[in-house]
Amino acid sequence: MPPSKAKSASVAQRRSEMLVMKIQGRSAAQIAEHYGISPSTCRSDLSRAIKKAHALEVQEAQLYRYLQGARLEELLRAVMPAATDPVEADLKANEQARKLIADITELFGLKVPVRTEISGPDGGAIPFSSGEAAEIMALIDISDQDKAEIPTLDPDADFDDEEDGTVLEDDDEDDGDDGL
Repeated sequence: MPPSKAKSASVAQRRSEMLVMKIQGRSAAQIAEHYGISPSTCRSDLSRAIKKAHALEVQEAQLYRYLQGARLEELLRAVMPAATDPVEADLKANEQARKLIADITELFGLKVPVRTEISGPDGGAIPFSSGEAAEIMALIDISDQDKAEIPTLDPDADFDDEEDGTVLEDDDEDDGDDGL
């Protein structure tokens, strides 16, 4: 049976207050004691409050992006007739339109990534196809050599970072070296 609206509102209010207390520097144990709940319930409520706050921030950012986009598009509609007039194109309006289009493109993340090329030892391009880790590591290894040969890679092999190019076996065991 789902909780009542009153209970849900009460829990939401408590979580909000708990988050403020946590921001003020109180520990989970102190907050739990204040509300008469267990520390694990307190930690779980704090986690949920943080997730909800993050979701609200994302929604607010999306709303801001939408409003800014609408404003920029309105400005673009005002400038565009003067910028595209076939008889008397206004260069200032044309530049304003170009900047507005660039701003809209950036606001909505529509910029296309710039293509990057890795130069070989003779200044020519190095063939780069898959983007697999082994291929990237091999390219990094040869990048500082004066007369390096471009290696031929086995796409099914994982290479160690050692000079001898020893192939590592795929195993699912945790070696404890995960950087955490």
